[in-house]
Amino acid sequence: MGTTLFSSCSFLAQISSVENGISRVKAVACSTGSDSVDGVMKRRSVLVSGASLISSTVLGFPADGLAVVKQGLLAGRVPGLSEPDEQGWRTYRRPDDKSGGHGVGWSPIIPYLFSVPQEWDEVPVSIADLGGTEIDLRFANPKEGRLFVIVAPVLRFADNLGDDATIEKIGPPEKVINAFGPEVTGENVEGKVLSMNVEEHSGRTYYRYELEPPHVLITATAAGNRLYLFSVIGNGLQWKRHYTDLKKIADSFRVV
Repeated sequence: MGTTLFSSCSFLAQISSVENGISRVKAVACSTGSDSVDGVMKRRSVLVSGASLISSTVLGFPADGLAVVKQGLLAGRVPGLSEPDEQGWRTYRRPDDKSGGHGVGWSPIIPYLFSVPQEWDEVPVSIADLGGTEIDLRFANPKEGRLFVIVAPVLRFADNLGDDATIEKIGPPEKVINAFGPEVTGENVEGKVLSMNVEEHSGRTYYRYELEPPHVLITATAAGNRLYLFSVIGNGLQWKRHYTDLKKIADSFRVV
């Protein structure tokens, strides 16, 4: 029987099961359910193997009904970024008409959204960055930390996922972090995974990880024909002083 973590009339977070040390969390509108789909992953030649995984439960993210985002270019505002809410947090939603993609024949990127404190701002993306041309967006605050979003074609990892990929089809949580963690950290992640859990929001599955060192929170999911990796990073001092906010940012990530 599942254990309720937090509930309201619009949101219910529930531990549905604990298997092999991995906590599985569902977020539903008062009551709903979804079956997970197992898949097989085709890993790249540079994949690493093995990770020490410790289960944890993720709490405290804004409910699925996030604030409506004002899109378009406002004076002094980033396109897709809302005005601050009562707590001083803004929600970014990738504009539908934002440039980017992976060449001819690829469908538009399905929008994603997340929330950040109002002092965080978008920063330029460079093809020289770790992750290269697949980094779709960066945000940062010099005192608190930074984040970036990788959006990669699923055909890079498997040729049988089609145009309706799910993270389960790409692989189970252990294989996904072993495969794609190095794209975030730039190094082998074996023995650096402190926690891992599986969540479901609005019918989509998300894998969430915490790694150390370096200090990083990673969210992985898939939609359409692309894999999404949302990473929130901080140095030791930022982690100590702003962990609560960094965790809230990581937990807010959704693909629309």
